[in-house]
Amino acid sequence: MTYLTISNLNAGYFKIPVLADINLTVPEKSICTIVGPNGSGKSTLLKTIFGLTTIYNGSIKFNGKDITNLKPYEKVKLGMAYLPQTGNVFPNLTIRENMIMAGYLLPKKEIKEKMESILKMFPIANIPLDKKVLTLSGGERQMLAMAMSLMSNPSLMMFDEPSANLSPKLAYQVFQKIKELNESGITIILVEQNVKQALEISDIAYLLVSGRVRFQGKSNDLLEHPELGKLYLGIS
Repeated sequence: MTYLTISNLNAGYFKIPVLADINLTVPEKSICTIVGPNGSGKSTLLKTIFGLTTIYNGSIKFNGKDITNLKPYEKVKLGMAYLPQTGNVFPNLTIRENMIMAGYLLPKKEIKEKMESILKMFPIANIPLDKKVLTLSGGERQMLAMAMSLMSNPSLMMFDEPSANLSPKLAYQVFQKIKELNESGITIILVEQNVKQALEISDIAYLLVSGRVRFQGKSNDLLEHPELGKLYLGIS
């Protein structure tokens, strides 16, 4: 079943176009990886899906509903979560306060139980809840951001460069956690510069070049493509 459909989409920032004629489909419960060289529009595509850019024309449908002109908070209520590369946690607050902030859609009496059950899923479960987030490592912050996003019960999660600035070991942990989230039934859209690892865990892939789709198909087909990987992604 197609869960997210983008049709003939043109978008950008105010009067500055970035994306041109984007057509994209994401099957339910799949992992879709979006790759491409720097400046190709990958992050802009996620922001557009979430309602953070200017859409000139085209449409976005989520679970059969037209969400093209909905606000981000309306999309969260429908089951969408977006984790930007930076600014995805509140560093001056504690872990507990971050989780409470993320659970704003829940009845107050449910927040504590939900928070505790979600944190058990992550390696940060043993860190005191009153610890300030600014004292956490990059990997721990990324895990917290994932945990926070689950407080809204998403059925679709979008990650923008989740392994950025992480050690290979921590990046591996992040990718494994994304796989686990997908196996639990959550549809994933992943933008990632760590191309090989991202494609290895995903089902389908899109290659963006200069704001346009240059390839769409199975992730393995892009990994094994004799020209595109070398030309645009540095895959040898």
